[in-house]
Amino acid sequence: MKILYMFITLFMCMTGYVFAQQETGEVSQEINNLDSLLIIIATFLVFFMQLGFSMVEAGFTRAKNAVNIILKNMMDFSIGMLAFFAIGFGLMFGITKFGLFGTEGFFLSNWEIGENYILTFWIFHAVFAATSTTIVSGSIAERVNFRAYLLFSFIMTGFIYSIFGHWAWGSLFHGNGWLERLGFIDFAGGTVVHSVGAWAGLAGAVVLGPRIGKFSPDGRARPIPGHNIPIAAIGVFILWFGWFGFNAGSNMKVNSLLSLIVINTAITPAVSSVIALFVIYYKYKKFEPTLCLNAVLAGAVAITPGAGYVTPYCAILIGIVAGILIVYSVLFFEEIGIDDPVGAISVHGVCGAWGTLAAGMFHYDFVKDIWSPIIIPQIIGIIVAFIWSFGVSLAAFKLLDKIIKVRVSKEEEWIGLDFTEHGITAYPEFQETRIK
Repeated sequence: MKILYMFITLFMCMTGYVFAQQETGEVSQEINNLDSLLIIIATFLVFFMQLGFSMVEAGFTRAKNAVNIILKNMMDFSIGMLAFFAIGFGLMFGITKFGLFGTEGFFLSNWEIGENYILTFWIFHAVFAATSTTIVSGSIAERVNFRAYLLFSFIMTGFIYSIFGHWAWGSLFHGNGWLERLGFIDFAGGTVVHSVGAWAGLAGAVVLGPRIGKFSPDGRARPIPGHNIPIAAIGVFILWFGWFGFNAGSNMKVNSLLSLIVINTAITPAVSSVIALFVIYYKYKKFEPTLCLNAVLAGAVAITPGAGYVTPYCAILIGIVAGILIVYSVLFFEEIGIDDPVGAISVHGVCGAWGTLAAGMFHYDFVKDIWSPIIIPQIIGIIVAFIWSFGVSLAAFKLLDKIIKVRVSKEEEWIGLDFTEHGITAYPEFQETRIK
């Protein structure tokens, strides 16, 4: 009881202190500190998503490549942080040149001791940048040269992602990008983070080609089952959990809008997974789990651009469409010969584009007029993101292929990247590696 009394007394004293600040006009710094706390906690959650991505990709692919996938995801974050520190942040949020890129803040040179808000802002967007690169990893899994991938990871975070981010989000700090001046909106990065990453992954998949055995001689897709669906499912739960920080942190302030953001982030993936489950059953008469797991992520991606702009009723509608889209999009890419082992292009690219369009269609300020001018900037942003990310990534992968072969040899792919690239296997008690 004494301990409880002490906590109550402490709470009352703290409450009284805040009230006193309000009366004396000193509350602004307290609010800023609270906002910073929100952003820092959200940063931790977004960082935790890196583990989720690793587990999803490892679970959806074969055991002989699990070590390679875990290390790629680790390096995405490590290299991504360094690239964003050195050049990405300056290009993305520096003072604008021609509305195209930032020109200052490289190596965090615009920070001065005592101006700690910039550090909070930087670390939050650094983990976002690393997320975009991780999406590429899933699209080209099981056949990419590790050295070439590391180089592309730096290019992706430092240049491709950051330049487009300046166009759409530059004004969040010192910039002023041309897309946002048109009225383009993307609350938490459905296009800036997810679609940009997915279209880069599509370019990589085109350059590398499909895995050995993925398509039959007549072009039909063959299943290559993942080695551990429970691990992939755990990864999906981690990602869904982290997404609350991804979206809520993007609000950058502690206010009443947080409740709407959290509800939308919870309900849209739930709806999309249920819809996908029944679409899958309708097609195959089985409740196939991998597409259903991807549907959770598809719903999370789809609500990301409009998490703070749409009502829960519209979020449900967004989830319904995402649940249908994910199933047919995965099938479409297989039909045209694109091998995406984890479905990242469909989850992050297609559903990110849908969510970005929906953020304009169902924005609560414009929902009464579907032909509101906010639709046009959204369409422009979706198209520009594809042209920029796919085009530059395609050029980057082809250039890297000239310098370092971006795809491993057939023998290395057959043996598995764990042994050929890293000299170990993920499950030594159960795996036997043979070299001819």
